[in-house]
Amino acid sequence: MAKIKIGIVGCGGIANGKHFPALKNFTDRMEIVAFCDIVPERAEKAAAEFGSTAKVYTDYRELIANPEVEVVYVLTPNVSHCEITVCAFEAGKHVFCEKPMASTSADAQKMLDAWKKSGKKFTIGYQNRFRPEVRCLKAACDRGELGEIYFAKAHAVRRRAVPTWGVFPNKALQGGGPLIDIGIHMLDAAMYVLGFPAVKSVTAHSFQKIGTQKSCGQFGEWDPATYSVED
Repeated sequence: MAKIKIGIVGCGGIANGKHFPALKNFTDRMEIVAFCDIVPERAEKAAAEFGSTAKVYTDYRELIANPEVEVVYVLTPNVSHCEITVCAFEAGKHVFCEKPMASTSADAQKMLDAWKKSGKKFTIGYQNRFRPEVRCLKAACDRGELGEIYFAKAHAVRRRAVPTWGVFPNKALQGGGPLIDIGIHMLDAAMYVLGFPAVKSVTAHSFQKIGTQKSCGQFGEWDPATYSVED
Protein backbone atom coordinates (compact mmCIF):
# COMPACT_ATOMS: atom_id res chain seq x y z
CA MET A 1 0.00 0.00 0.00
CA ALA A 2 1.33 3.43 -0.94
CA LYS A 3 2.34 5.69 1.93
CA ILE A 4 0.27 8.79 2.70
CA LYS A 5 2.26 11.94 1.90
CA ILE A 6 1.97 14.62 4.58
CA GLY A 7 2.87 18.31 4.57
CA ILE A 8 3.32 20.10 7.92
CA VAL A 9 2.45 23.79 8.28
CA GLY A 10 3.83 25.03 11.59
CA CYS A 11 6.94 23.46 13.15
CA GLY A 12 6.70 24.92 16.64
CA GLY A 13 5.90 23.54 20.08
CA ILE A 14 2.83 21.39 19.37
CA ALA A 15 4.45 19.91 16.26
CA ASN A 16 7.66 18.94 18.04
CA GLY A 17 6.04 17.98 21.32
CA LYS A 18 3.18 15.88 19.98
CA HIS A 19 2.78 15.39 16.24
CA PHE A 20 6.31 14.61 15.05
CA PRO A 21 6.96 11.96 17.74
CA ALA A 22 3.53 10.39 17.09
CA LEU A 23 3.91 10.32 13.31
CA LYS A 24 7.35 8.78 13.70
CA ASN A 25 5.57 5.63 14.94
CA PHE A 26 3.79 5.21 11.60
CA THR A 27 6.55 5.47 9.02
CA ASP A 28 5.25 2.26 7.46
CA ARG A 29 2.03 4.08 6.54
CA MET A 30 2.99 7.71 5.97
CA GLU A 31 5.85 9.99 4.97
CA ILE A 32 6.31 13.66 5.79
CA VAL A 33 7.37 15.18 2.48
CA ALA A 34 7.22 18.91 3.29
CA PHE A 35 7.71 21.23 6.25
CA CYS A 36 6.72 24.90 6.47
CA ASP A 37 7.34 27.55 9.11
CA ILE A 38 7.75 31.32 9.01
CA VAL A 39 10.98 30.73 10.94
CA PRO A 40 13.06 28.82 8.36
CA GLU A 41 15.39 27.30 10.97
CA ARG A 42 12.44 25.51 12.60
CA ALA A 43 11.32 23.96 9.32
CA GLU A 44 14.89 22.97 8.44
CA LYS A 45 15.42 21.37 11.86
CA ALA A 46 12.17 19.40 11.54
CA ALA A 47 13.06 18.23 8.05
CA ALA A 48 16.49 17.07 9.19
CA GLU A 49 15.01 15.07 12.05
CA PHE A 50 11.73 13.77 10.62
CA GLY A 51 11.99 13.91 6.83
CA SER A 52 15.46 13.61 5.35
CA THR A 53 14.37 14.21 1.74
CA ALA A 54 11.49 16.57 2.53
CA LYS A 55 11.04 20.02 1.00
CA VAL A 56 11.26 23.09 3.26
CA TYR A 57 9.10 26.20 2.86
CA THR A 58 8.40 29.49 4.62
CA ASP A 59 5.15 30.14 2.69
CA TYR A 60 2.33 27.66 3.32
CA ARG A 61 0.91 28.33 -0.15
CA GLU A 62 4.03 26.85 -1.71
CA LEU A 63 3.73 23.73 0.44
CA ILE A 64 0.07 23.31 -0.50
CA ALA A 65 0.94 23.76 -4.18
CA ASN A 66 3.37 20.84 -3.96
CA PRO A 67 1.59 18.04 -5.90
CA GLU A 68 3.28 15.40 -3.75
CA VAL A 69 1.45 16.57 -0.60
CA GLU A 70 -1.83 14.71 -0.01
CA VAL A 71 -2.62 15.71 3.58
CA VAL A 72 -1.93 19.10 5.17
CA TYR A 73 -1.37 19.33 8.93
CA VAL A 74 -2.27 22.83 10.19
CA LEU A 75 -0.28 23.32 13.42
CA THR A 76 -0.18 27.11 13.57
CA PRO A 77 -1.63 29.78 15.92
CA ASN A 78 -5.42 29.67 16.08
CA VAL A 79 -6.16 32.76 14.00
CA SER A 80 -4.45 31.26 10.94
CA HIS A 81 -6.29 27.91 10.98
CA CYS A 82 -9.07 29.12 8.70
CA GLU A 83 -6.92 30.69 6.00
CA ILE A 84 -4.57 27.73 5.67
CA THR A 85 -7.31 25.10 5.87
CA VAL A 86 -9.48 26.76 3.22
CA CYS A 87 -6.45 27.10 0.93
CA ALA A 88 -5.64 23.41 1.37
CA PHE A 89 -9.19 22.30 0.54
CA GLU A 90 -9.27 24.53 -2.52
CA ALA A 91 -6.10 22.78 -3.68
CA GLY A 92 -7.70 19.36 -3.22
CA LYS A 93 -5.86 18.28 -0.08
CA HIS A 94 -7.10 16.43 3.00
CA VAL A 95 -6.69 18.41 6.25
CA PHE A 96 -5.85 17.71 9.86
CA CYS A 97 -6.17 20.94 11.88
CA GLU A 98 -5.10 21.44 15.47
CA LYS A 99 -7.72 22.46 17.99
CA PRO A 100 -9.53 24.75 18.34
CA MET A 101 -10.98 24.60 14.83
CA ALA A 102 -10.91 28.41 14.55
CA SER A 103 -10.82 31.53 16.69
CA THR A 104 -14.32 32.62 15.57
CA SER A 105 -17.51 30.83 14.54
CA ALA A 106 -17.46 32.71 11.22
CA ASP A 107 -14.04 31.27 10.39
CA ALA A 108 -15.19 27.80 11.44
CA GLN A 109 -18.12 28.05 9.03
CA LYS A 110 -15.78 29.04 6.18
CA MET A 111 -13.70 25.95 6.90
CA LEU A 112 -16.77 23.71 6.89
CA ASP A 113 -18.00 25.20 3.63
CA ALA A 114 -14.62 24.67 1.96
CA TRP A 115 -14.45 21.09 3.29
CA LYS A 116 -17.91 20.15 2.01
CA LYS A 117 -17.15 21.66 -1.38
CA SER A 118 -13.82 19.80 -1.64
CA GLY A 119 -15.07 16.27 -0.95
CA LYS A 120 -11.89 15.63 1.03
CA LYS A 121 -11.38 14.36 4.59
CA PHE A 122 -11.23 16.81 7.50
CA THR A 123 -10.57 16.35 11.20
CA ILE A 124 -9.73 18.51 14.20
CA GLY A 125 -7.36 17.51 17.02
CA TYR A 126 -10.01 16.68 19.60
CA GLN A 127 -8.18 13.60 20.82
CA ASN A 128 -10.17 13.27 24.05
CA ARG A 129 -12.90 11.51 22.06
CA PHE A 130 -10.54 8.53 21.89
CA ARG A 131 -9.84 8.25 25.62
CA PRO A 132 -11.13 4.90 26.97
CA GLU A 133 -13.41 6.50 29.57
CA VAL A 134 -14.96 8.84 27.01
CA ARG A 135 -15.56 6.04 24.54
CA CYS A 136 -17.08 3.91 27.29
CA LEU A 137 -19.44 6.71 28.31
CA LYS A 138 -20.35 7.38 24.68
CA ALA A 139 -21.23 3.70 24.17
CA ALA A 140 -23.40 3.71 27.31
CA CYS A 141 -25.25 6.80 26.11
CA ASP A 142 -25.75 5.30 22.65
CA ARG A 143 -27.21 2.14 24.19
CA GLY A 144 -29.63 4.17 26.28
CA GLU A 145 -28.26 2.79 29.54
CA LEU A 146 -28.43 6.20 31.23
CA GLY A 147 -32.01 6.90 30.18
CA GLU A 148 -32.98 10.39 29.04
CA ILE A 149 -30.04 12.70 29.56
CA TYR A 150 -31.21 16.25 30.28
CA PHE A 151 -28.17 17.67 32.10
CA ALA A 152 -24.43 17.35 31.65
CA LYS A 153 -21.44 19.11 33.19
CA ALA A 154 -18.05 19.44 31.54
CA HIS A 155 -15.24 20.29 33.94
CA ALA A 156 -11.49 20.48 33.43
CA VAL A 157 -8.52 21.21 35.69
CA ARG A 158 -5.11 20.98 34.09
CA ARG A 159 -2.47 23.15 35.76
CA ARG A 160 -1.88 25.85 38.34
CA ALA A 161 0.07 28.10 36.03
CA VAL A 162 -0.17 30.23 32.91
CA PRO A 163 1.39 28.90 29.68
CA THR A 164 3.64 31.81 28.78
CA TRP A 165 5.30 30.25 25.74
CA GLY A 166 3.98 30.76 22.21
CA VAL A 167 0.98 33.10 21.91
CA PHE A 168 -1.20 31.80 24.77
CA PRO A 169 -1.66 35.19 26.56
CA ASN A 170 -2.32 37.03 23.25
CA LYS A 171 -6.03 37.16 22.40
CA ALA A 172 -5.40 38.65 18.96
CA LEU A 173 -3.49 35.52 17.92
CA GLN A 174 -5.01 32.91 20.24
CA GLY A 175 -8.67 33.96 20.16
CA GLY A 176 -9.06 33.44 23.91
CA GLY A 177 -7.52 31.92 27.02
CA PRO A 178 -8.09 28.59 28.79
CA LEU A 179 -11.64 28.21 27.46
CA ILE A 180 -10.48 27.98 23.84
CA ASP A 181 -7.32 26.08 24.83
CA ILE A 182 -8.43 23.50 27.42
CA GLY A 183 -12.17 24.09 27.82
CA ILE A 184 -12.76 23.31 24.15
CA HIS A 185 -11.67 19.71 24.79
CA MET A 186 -14.23 19.21 27.56
CA LEU A 187 -17.00 20.91 25.60
CA ASP A 188 -16.25 18.73 22.60
CA ALA A 189 -16.16 15.57 24.71
CA ALA A 190 -19.50 16.42 26.29
CA MET A 191 -21.14 17.23 22.96
CA TYR A 192 -19.67 14.06 21.42
CA VAL A 193 -20.93 11.83 24.22
CA LEU A 194 -24.40 13.38 23.97
CA GLY A 195 -24.57 12.99 20.19
CA PHE A 196 -24.18 16.70 19.41
CA PRO A 197 -27.61 18.00 20.46
CA ALA A 198 -28.77 21.21 18.77
CA VAL A 199 -27.69 24.34 20.64
CA LYS A 200 -30.53 26.76 21.42
CA SER A 201 -28.63 29.39 23.41
CA VAL A 202 -25.27 30.06 25.06
CA THR A 203 -24.55 32.04 28.23
CA ALA A 204 -21.05 32.52 29.59
CA HIS A 205 -18.95 34.26 32.22
CA SER A 206 -15.20 34.71 32.21
CA PHE A 207 -12.75 36.24 34.64
CA GLN A 208 -9.33 37.84 34.48
CA LYS A 209 -7.45 38.12 37.75
CA ILE A 210 -4.09 36.43 37.23
CA GLY A 211 -3.08 38.33 34.12
CA THR A 212 -3.43 41.71 35.81
CA GLN A 213 -0.93 40.73 38.52
CA LYS A 214 2.81 40.35 38.53
CA SER A 215 3.89 37.03 37.05
CA CYS A 216 4.22 34.21 39.55
CA GLY A 217 3.75 31.18 37.35
CA GLN A 218 6.06 28.22 37.02
CA PHE A 219 6.27 28.68 33.24
CA GLY A 220 7.96 32.09 33.22
CA GLU A 221 7.16 35.77 33.34
CA TRP A 222 4.38 37.62 31.52
CA ASP A 223 3.63 41.28 30.98
CA PRO A 224 0.24 42.38 32.46
CA ALA A 225 0.08 45.10 29.80
CA THR A 226 -0.03 42.52 26.99
CA TYR A 227 -1.90 39.73 28.82
CA SER A 228 -5.24 39.97 27.03
CA VAL A 229 -7.03 36.64 27.66
CA GLU A 230 -9.26 35.35 30.45
CA ASP A 231 -7.91 33.19 33.26
